[in-house]
Amino acid sequence: MSMPSNPFHVAASHVEQMRQAVLYTDGVLSSRTKVLGALLWSVSARCEPCLTHYARKAVELGATREELSEMLAVASVMGGCVGETWALKALAAAKPTDSADGPREESCCAHP
Repeated sequence: MSMPSNPFHVAASHVEQMRQAVLYTDGVLSSRTKVLGALLWSVSARCEPCLTHYARKAVELGATREELSEMLAVASVMGGCVGETWALKALAAAKPTDSADGPREESCCAHP
């Protein structure tokens, strides 16, 4: 497997490797807990592609609607009105689409 030559793709590949090692691998904290933490960061950073990615990834890793709601309540409390707005966006992003032709997930920041 050859490495991409585009500098952005090279950096994106490294970031994805770090995500795999740090976020998507269980350690003392479960990968689900770490992804829920990344979701909080996404709310704080107001990064909509990240928000969508981590909300869906948390669900994929087994996060319940109640867990998402409780974690996003932290964003609301810590971020005031802005945090609440973005927490609601994250909760909406976690909903599965009903159609196979539904909206395509935006990539998360470093994904090519």
